[in-house]
Amino acid sequence: MADNPLAPAWLSAPDDANAFAQGVWPKNLHRTDDGSVVFAGVNLTQLAARRGTPLYVLDEGEVRERAARVRAAFTSAFERVGSTAEVYYAGKAFLSTEIARWVTEEQLRIDVASGGELAVVLAAGVDPARLGFHGNNKSRDEIDRAVDAGVGTIVIDSEQEIERVAAAASAHGRVQRVRLRVRSGVHAHTHDFLATAHEDQKFGVALADVERLVAGIRGQKSLEFVGLHCHIGSQIFGSDGFAESAARLIAVHARLLAGGAVPELNLGGGFGIAYTAADEPDEIEKLAQHIAQVVAAECENLDIPVPVVAFEPGRYIVGPAGITLYTVGTTKSVVLDGDGAPAQRLYVSVDGGMSDNARPALYGADYSARLVGRASDVEPVLVRVAGKHCESGDIVVDAEYLPGDVAPSDLLAVAATGAYCWSLSSNYNYLPRPAVVAVRDGHDRVIVRGETEDDLLARDVGARLSTAVPSEAQRDVDAPGPLARADRAAQGDQK
Repeated sequence: MADNPLAPAWLSAPDDANAFAQGVWPKNLHRTDDGSVVFAGVNLTQLAARRGTPLYVLDEGEVRERAARVRAAFTSAFERVGSTAEVYYAGKAFLSTEIARWVTEEQLRIDVASGGELAVVLAAGVDPARLGFHGNNKSRDEIDRAVDAGVGTIVIDSEQEIERVAAAASAHGRVQRVRLRVRSGVHAHTHDFLATAHEDQKFGVALADVERLVAGIRGQKSLEFVGLHCHIGSQIFGSDGFAESAARLIAVHARLLAGGAVPELNLGGGFGIAYTAADEPDEIEKLAQHIAQVVAAECENLDIPVPVVAFEPGRYIVGPAGITLYTVGTTKSVVLDGDGAPAQRLYVSVDGGMSDNARPALYGADYSARLVGRASDVEPVLVRVAGKHCESGDIVVDAEYLPGDVAPSDLLAVAATGAYCWSLSSNYNYLPRPAVVAVRDGHDRVIVRGETEDDLLARDVGARLSTAVPSEAQRDVDAPGPLARADRAAQGDQK
């Protein structure tokens, strides 16, 4: 069929709207002869009937496999140049106690960026010495908790944090390992909100200030400076940005060696994944080899040893292993002008939206969708998958081709939602957050319980969940305080 003129240039009408694009959809997901879809051995129609929708579904086996793959890629690449690599899982992508256990069992470290993320990882039983703690505005309480817990490395993000981390470490009688986050000035080829190494943004310190600030760190008896850190952005497909950033950092790294040991260099994460068939990210092995070669060459030119190099992938590990299931509620066709002739787009509204996937609204992110409750031989049409929120920008998939008979009650899946969907979710319009279900070898289990409306109302102090007589605790909440009682007495209120 011909492409719809309303479709973006990168999206072509498929030969088969039932097919799953390789590299976009999870590797253990396939359609059976009867048209239903099985994910890691679990029938998705049956899963949705048991668990409800919207529903996040994550393949535990693929998460583990991708964690092991990225660790092997960087370890092997840096062994070839006479060093080694450490891989931290970036917990911000998606974190739960189960995820923390999976990646730890695959020998990864974990990067956290708040007291809450730290609490989750510690609740999972992860050795705090294997953690890195990030954040541009870590509170004194968060810093104290991290030091007290024995977090392996704290990333200092500003000059004020030097004193704060040093004071916490001194109070606990510890020498705290720290890195200094730096803006390398390299602009990643990504959305502006995702590019984090250019100068006009909140993270890190300027390269020109590094030597002065490292001297300040080294002047604190309770701190041990272990190296620089830089993160150039997210959803990056090639290695050139990482290579350029590494070259700039190594030049500073070499000068810092004159004042003492600098055993590590952390180049961050941001490795991209395919959200649509048009996306072509480099394989992780190719990225690792190129970055290792550049680091080794720069170190050789400066006649310094290759440091231990650390990386922080999150999206790469968990993103492709997840999908989100939705139930179609309504469909609505609109007729627009397409290159001078009428063209149609079908709006397909589902039972979730920007509350369970904020990325399209935040970044204009593109996704892929397929019917997974059945197959169809009806010619595909251009659709826009919309959510149920009171926002015109509540779009789940901006442009996709689905069978023209897509209808209410159909089961729809969106690919590559393992990262930055649950973690960015909200209760907008008072929608409860969906559950997260792990699938593996034909079995499914809930790893994060879905919320209910009662859960939401339980936080509302004024809510009444029943008409029963209030409990003693509730009467205490309702009882007027002394100022309120005084006001009532002044107004002649004798109740």
